[in-house]
Amino acid sequence: MKPYVICLMHSSLDGRTHPSRWRPKGAGTDWFETIHEELGGDAWVIGRVTGSEFAKGQPYPATNEKLPRENWFARREAKTYGVVLDAQGKIGWGRADIGGDPIVVVLTESVPDSHLAGLRGEGVSYIFAGKSEIDLALALEILNRELGVKRLLVEGGGVANGAFLRAGLIDEFNLILSPTIDGARGAPFVFDSVEADNDKRAPLAAMTLDNVRQLGGGVLLLRYLIKNDPQGSASQDLAG
Repeated sequence: MKPYVICLMHSSLDGRTHPSRWRPKGAGTDWFETIHEELGGDAWVIGRVTGSEFAKGQPYPATNEKLPRENWFARREAKTYGVVLDAQGKIGWGRADIGGDPIVVVLTESVPDSHLAGLRGEGVSYIFAGKSEIDLALALEILNRELGVKRLLVEGGGVANGAFLRAGLIDEFNLILSPTIDGARGAPFVFDSVEADNDKRAPLAAMTLDNVRQLGGGVLLLRYLIKNDPQGSASQDLAG
């Protein structure tokens, strides 16, 4: 079964997601965690680049140990999990949780044994969802089956959000919209893609505005319900 998937993002009026670039400075930048808690996910997921911002460690040292390509869990009874997409195993964590939420890394079978040994040594759970690229639908199925995740928050970056969108896996989109503008190229967007996916379009059949909430200071929370076209949905793999 697939969890109910909510994409939550915070952006300027021009769709950029790097608050340090927004002007005027500091407008409405303190709402993300509040809405994150209100949405009450069993797990939240971020991509490798965003995940790297939370890492404290270095790449794991080489090992002669041979480990099976099987899902491995340090914890199974957590209230909330922090899920990170890291197809090639590039993040050395140096920690086992983010804000108290145990980390679960989504890998592919191409990762080296040294990385698996390093994750185990730090008590970081991991699952496999593909040979060399992450099959997002498979990853969601495993999270639901193995950890009981029924409500998942997709929270960036833009490439990860875009991959979930093009795979037809997002059921709801919550956008915190701040009265700010970036206004220059080079900043990440709410939804983005790698160059190979530039011509792929999301199978969106309909988006219904369910609620508009004023958070104060000109900040809005927009909630859209998404209907995906099952015939337009294709398995979206995520490399990187």
